[in-house]
Amino acid sequence: MTDANPPFTNNAAENAIRMTKVHQKISGYFRSIEGAEIFCRVRGYLSTCHKQGMSATLAMELVFEGELPEFAL
Repeated sequence: MTDANPPFTNNAAENAIRMTKVHQKISGYFRSIEGAEIFCRVRGYLSTCHKQGMSATLAMELVFEGELPEFAL
């Protein structure tokens, strides 16, 4: 209720799951449940970082350095 400019539609929620459906459509399936879970975990992390204004490159650098983004602290 504090945001003076809310989004007009819920497309952000739909866009968040689009890449998973595209991956399924291209390859036909995930090879395992574990692979699907990993894919969703990485996409969720990158999506959150993007929403916080962080580049995907910097986000992945932090992962490989074993660090958390500032907004997660």
